[in-house]
Amino acid sequence: MKPGKPLSWVWIFLLAAWLLVVSWQVEEHHRLSTAAQSDLRSRSKEIANTLSAVTRALQFRGAVFQNRLEPVLRELVDNRSNATVKLYYLALLNTDGHPLVEVGNTNLALQQPFAGNESWTSDHVTFVWPLEGASVSPGENVTNPVFVLPPPPRGFTNAPPRAERMERLFGRDGHPPDQGRTNFAGLPIPPPPDDFRPGHPRGDHRPPWLREMSDADFKLLITTHELHGLVLVMSTDNYLALCHSDAWLRVIISFFAGIAAMGAGFAWRNLAQTADLQIRLVRASELNSHLKEMNLAAAGLAHETRNPLNIIRGQAQLLARQHQALPEIHQKAGIIMDETDKVTAQLTEFINYSRPREVRRTRIKLLAACQEVVRTLDFDITEKKLAVEVRGDVPAIEADEQLLRQILFNLLLNAIQAVDKEGHIEILAKRTSPSEACIEVRDDGPGVPDRHRVEIFKPYYTTHQNGTGLGLAVVQQNVLAHGWEIACLPNDPKGAVFRITHLAIAG
Repeated sequence: MKPGKPLSWVWIFLLAAWLLVVSWQVEEHHRLSTAAQSDLRSRSKEIANTLSAVTRALQFRGAVFQNRLEPVLRELVDNRSNATVKLYYLALLNTDGHPLVEVGNTNLALQQPFAGNESWTSDHVTFVWPLEGASVSPGENVTNPVFVLPPPPRGFTNAPPRAERMERLFGRDGHPPDQGRTNFAGLPIPPPPDDFRPGHPRGDHRPPWLREMSDADFKLLITTHELHGLVLVMSTDNYLALCHSDAWLRVIISFFAGIAAMGAGFAWRNLAQTADLQIRLVRASELNSHLKEMNLAAAGLAHETRNPLNIIRGQAQLLARQHQALPEIHQKAGIIMDETDKVTAQLTEFINYSRPREVRRTRIKLLAACQEVVRTLDFDITEKKLAVEVRGDVPAIEADEQLLRQILFNLLLNAIQAVDKEGHIEILAKRTSPSEACIEVRDDGPGVPDRHRVEIFKPYYTTHQNGTGLGLAVVQQNVLAHGWEIACLPNDPKGAVFRITHLAIAG
């Protein structure tokens, strides 16, 4: 199995878990939305049941008059205007879906409402319900139809004139007509009109103001005024607000679930990386122990190698001092001594580099240590006629004296090798804070290119023809052992600056 594969499976599992949470939130939001719709539907059904009861209470012989229904509908709309769910429009419908009685905003009425229809918009919902004893489904037969008839015209009175009523009842002679008596003029009393005969199709059920209509007109009126159902338009503001707030809640839950899944994934990845790093650290520790052993062995070998080299150099010196020896022997003895010195110098640098650094801090006068190193290299300085200046305002620091002298010696020697004859070298010690100082070794040589300023501190990396490549590496080791920092910077106008920072000023 590849190293990254288990982590991929963890991410897939967390993604699946997050998608499951999102699906659960979507399902819960849909359930709440459906429940809110059912609540609105139930409230509209309650209004339909209320109107059914009112219609049964107001009807007489299967008829209800518009002027009696309209105040009831208006009262429902007005009372609902201040309720939690507002009622915008309410109407009673005939067979064709046209309103017989309507109140409210008539612009919200449907064109062809039928039973069970629902129409949801951005701000209202329309319900169509049947009334008890009626239906809005086309073609459905109703056993006991209810008719909504127009009210009597203004000024209409149901009672005929008093003289006519008396004449019909008692005749003109004061005797009832059904006893065969004559009226006051001696004439027989005429029979009552056909409209009032019991059992006559037009006599018992028509309102008085509709008795003058023909049979065809009355049949047409009854057909168009048969009550089949009602339509009501309700506000969806509260429903939409509830759905909106719930949707935001579900989004927030899904968002934090995603954050939690990502956090778990990163935690798992960090845990895996930590475990991998621990394994690497154990291996590195083992390798480091092995390298330390090899380093000690190499340092011991180098140290033991110097003794034979010293013997070889001594024998070459003896050959060179013999006067009777041939000039060729003197020349070869000199070459042997030069090469032996080079190998010995390299072994010495290698031993210094591989030696364990144990810092023993003491109080050291910094400027005095710098001047002593300058006196040590006085021969090389004089040979190239260099001007070396030591200055600063740092009286003393805390450092290992031997390691500090080695640092200054290698940096000054590196500057002497870099500058030309009659060049200038400056050793500057200055404060950077009340408790810290820095030391700089400046020269006006060719300087160090940007691409080499980091590489020059690596072992066996050198830009000098006769260099060993370990001088600056030893300097960096000693600097890091003290907890300091060293950097190679450009000098102005030319040359290089080696700056050591974070030197602790002695109290």
